Amino acid sequence: MEFVDTRKLQLQQQQQQHLQPQEQHFHVLAVDDSVIDRKLLERLLRGSSCKVTCVDSGDKALKYLGLGIKVNLIMTDYCMPGMSGYDLLKRVKGSSWKDVPVVIMSSENVPSRISMCLEGGAEEFLLKPLQLSDLDKLQSYFVKSLENSCEEESDHNSCIDSENENVIINISSSSNSNHNNNSNNSNSKRKAISAESHQERSRPKMKELAVV
Repeated sequence: MEFVDTRKLQLQQQQQQHLQPQEQHFHVLAVDDSVIDRKLLERLLRGSSCKVTCVDSGDKALKYLGLGIKVNLIMTDYCMPGMSGYDLLKRVKGSSWKDVPVVIMSSENVPSRISMCLEGGAEEFLLKPLQLSDLDKLQSYFVKSLENSCEEESDHNSCIDSENENVIINISSSSNSNHNNNSNNSNSKRKAISAESHQERSRPKMKELAVV
């Protein structure tokens, strides 16, 4: 009965996981030292049903990524004190987060700067102030990232199912082995009892002595 209940639970979990991708929110990490620009970007992204996390420096962005929270896209300002947007781009692309798309933003239209960022691995270079139409350029990254997340979850679930099946098989094998051992033990006991009974029957009966 436990095996049946476990399989039912797994099927329910799989059904819920098939529904989850439709309810997932695209998570954007917004990096900008300007409060006004952060608020504007946050408003635009939330209007597109995105989850937004805002930080005011590249150092804080790296610390947030280090927490292990899933991020689908990084949008960073180019000109920031301390670590620039380009420096953050290079740090991200040279780390375990290299597959996270990075978009650079700037209020200055400098062709050499744009080329440098795109060659460095940036997906897009957007000019401020951002417009709602700018988000249309990011739709392909939204879809691609969510598809990758679904594939990762699917692979993870497949591994879990395989492990559960191995556990069930091992338990079943152990149960069969125990059953066989018990059967063998029972048979041995029966043989021993039968042998003893046979010996008792084969012993010659002593004649009764008359009491004088």
